[in-house]
Amino acid sequence: MKVLVIGSGGREHALVWKLKQSPRVKEIFCAPGNAGIAELATLVSIQADDVEELFRFAAKNRIALTVVGPEVPLVKGIVDRFERDGLKIFGPSKRAAELEGSKAFAKQFMKKYGIPTAGFEIFSKSQFAEAENFIQQHVAPIVVKADGLAAGKGAVVCQTRTEALNVLGEFFRKNIFGEAGSTAVIEEFMQGEEASVFVLTDGSGYRILQPAQDHKQILDGDRGKNTGGMGAYAPAPVVTKAVLKRVEEEIVQPVLRGMREEGRTYKGCLYVGLMVTSGRPKVVEFNCRFGDPEAQAVLPLVDGDLLDILSACADGGIGSIEVKFHDASAVCVVMASRGYPDAYETGKAIHGLENIRAEDGVVVFHAATRKENESFVTAGGRVLGVTAIGYRNDLEGTINAAYSAVKRITFDGAYYRSDIGKKGVQYFHLKE
Repeated sequence: MKVLVIGSGGREHALVWKLKQSPRVKEIFCAPGNAGIAELATLVSIQADDVEELFRFAAKNRIALTVVGPEVPLVKGIVDRFERDGLKIFGPSKRAAELEGSKAFAKQFMKKYGIPTAGFEIFSKSQFAEAENFIQQHVAPIVVKADGLAAGKGAVVCQTRTEALNVLGEFFRKNIFGEAGSTAVIEEFMQGEEASVFVLTDGSGYRILQPAQDHKQILDGDRGKNTGGMGAYAPAPVVTKAVLKRVEEEIVQPVLRGMREEGRTYKGCLYVGLMVTSGRPKVVEFNCRFGDPEAQAVLPLVDGDLLDILSACADGGIGSIEVKFHDASAVCVVMASRGYPDAYETGKAIHGLENIRAEDGVVVFHAATRKENESFVTAGGRVLGVTAIGYRNDLEGTINAAYSAVKRITFDGAYYRSDIGKKGVQYFHLKE
């Protein structure tokens, strides 16, 4: 069968890589893809948010399943468009994707259905004075979030009230996120360990993948500006069996039930961003798709045919599918361009990719590359996701394998964090 993956980053490379392993996949396309993905799939020069062109391509080429990587086409309603004409697609509808598309909706939804999350208030641009007063009355740290999509950079943890007021001014006065920042969610800061859980669902049945831990800040020790993610590892030991049971009972089940009651049945991948404090999970955010770079660490751990799993989510019947996992750990280290997440240069030649071999347990997922004169060059802020897969009880060894591979790859201005997975190792040591 023919499969189309929509998107162009490391997450989409990981999806293509995993789907390609299915014996039922005869041909795989990616729109628009990148130079690394081109080695596994046929690239289609259609942008990920061009819903009508993507629909026409899928219909003309008799695509059996379309898998949507990024959030923008989902929030724009690509699933509704495909399903209206009988094309099978993995992802939530436009109304269901509002769980990510609007943080205000998500917070109000959680409050209505008793889902644990941080205390909050919502303010529109016309309520600037009220929002400032709210900040003045609360103890820092304070979290200020843009309501709409902001490429993973719309949530700011402010260490002082002055910083929170400045961020609010950037949202409402400087319009740094445009319409996405015209409404702000201001919420209490939650202490604890962050983690990510992917839930694959057909709207009622579901399967939960191995929990991961992302590293959002640009600098070691979770310092500096927020990014789209500088690396991830899985499974994350902070999500114990007891914590995962609570996530399932207190978050996943109420969300799916509540979305059905709201007439927004949720199908696809529900990303649950968690804060775990003393064994109690609370929701930081929801995303309506696989996380990036968490997907690069989680998907390699799935022991089975991803096509069967995603098809069951689209068709119904995921509850009858057993999802198994390799007894392994995975660590993804993002190599970024100097200056990211601010201004950065592209077109830098990448050297050393030929030194990385899958038989050594390392896969390099391309996030932003292109080909020039048969050589790979950088084409964005996050360039590569170097992923090592190793023994589950040797997370430290898997980390070392990932960084050993990273050191064999070079490009001008390459930057990466040196502490991806360190929290997991520390957690194990604390438990000894």
